Amino acid sequence: MLICGMYFGHRKMSSEIYLNSSIYRSIEPTNMNSKVNELSNDFIQLARTALTGRQQDVQLLIHRATKKFKSSHPELTESLMALLQESPTRTTPLRKHAEAPLPVDLDSRLQLLRLDNGLPEHEPILTEKIQASLNQVLSERKNTKSLMKHGLTPTKTILFTGPPGVGKTMAAKWLALKLGRPLLILDLAAVMSSFLGRTGNNIRFVLDYAKNTECVLLLDELDAIAKRRDDNTEIGELKRLVTVLLQEIDDWPSSGMLIAATNHPALLDPAIWRRFEIVLDFPNPTYQQIEQQVTNLVGSNLENVAVWSKILGFVFAGLSFSEIERQVNLARKLSAIDEQPLEEVIMNLVSKGAELSKDQKTELAVLLYDSGIVSQRRAQEITGIARETIRKNISKVKKISN
Repeated sequence: MLICGMYFGHRKMSSEIYLNSSIYRSIEPTNMNSKVNELSNDFIQLARTALTGRQQDVQLLIHRATKKFKSSHPELTESLMALLQESPTRTTPLRKHAEAPLPVDLDSRLQLLRLDNGLPEHEPILTEKIQASLNQVLSERKNTKSLMKHGLTPTKTILFTGPPGVGKTMAAKWLALKLGRPLLILDLAAVMSSFLGRTGNNIRFVLDYAKNTECVLLLDELDAIAKRRDDNTEIGELKRLVTVLLQEIDDWPSSGMLIAATNHPALLDPAIWRRFEIVLDFPNPTYQQIEQQVTNLVGSNLENVAVWSKILGFVFAGLSFSEIERQVNLARKLSAIDEQPLEEVIMNLVSKGAELSKDQKTELAVLLYDSGIVSQRRAQEITGIARETIRKNISKVKKISN
């Protein structure tokens, strides 16, 4: 405990010495040897870690001690938690310490991490469940001291799952922005060395660096480095890599934030799931979310954006956010190059259409006509729905509305 006090600049050494001596006085004679050995091992481990200068690892060991002695020695636990609360915050080397560069692969000299400084153009469009979970994470970080008083720590590991382009990386960017921390992204191309043994070292370099840096670390495409170990097609070295990764996640400091993302959750080793405190599944966008994204993308360039957003909600049904953004931006570029009104370009996009059911096409035809954008004849040409069918459904809509 003296090393802890020295390391964090804590001045209450006399109380710590007293608490240490009280531990020994309370141990029953029959258990004295085993307890002394246990405490000695803890002390040696703490001393070894403190001498490395890795503050967050020391904090992790102290936090484990608070759990171990919470019931038997509440006074010791209280002092340890006070040390954690009073310990200085290490400034990220990314901001002020140029002498701590990003780790690189020893062979290729490629950086193993990529710093993402890009700001999202707009707030991510998330489901209520995902938004609530991320807000909870932010709330925990703002109230860390309150949690620690009860022997709790804020969430430090999150797993995002879902198909490509549904907002996983965007959510990680948003969370890093709200936490006021840089986002570091694992570069798989650099990490996966041609020498398999070096891949494991690269992973350690990356995780050790992130542990000692105030950042949000994103392990994108987690399935590439955390595949099931019962897969007979994988060689032993890659299986050992999974074991290394599991150990590193277990030892992740509570002051850090680790986010992993995968497009193929079925490929993950079963043990990986238990290592993450929060698991969030990102689905493809709903009709309402598509409307919102279209509004965000073209709101300032298109009249009647509310109507067009509803129309494109039909056309883009089932697509991911990234695919929708790609198609909308292509339409905007075509409009700029050909000097066509954006409405005409989008109308051509609608006429090409997506694979909609007959009922959906009918609803789209009614929406096109009711919006005043096109005539019944044009709605028929775009959707392939007969004008008589369109008229009948317009009547149904009017009866329901009345």
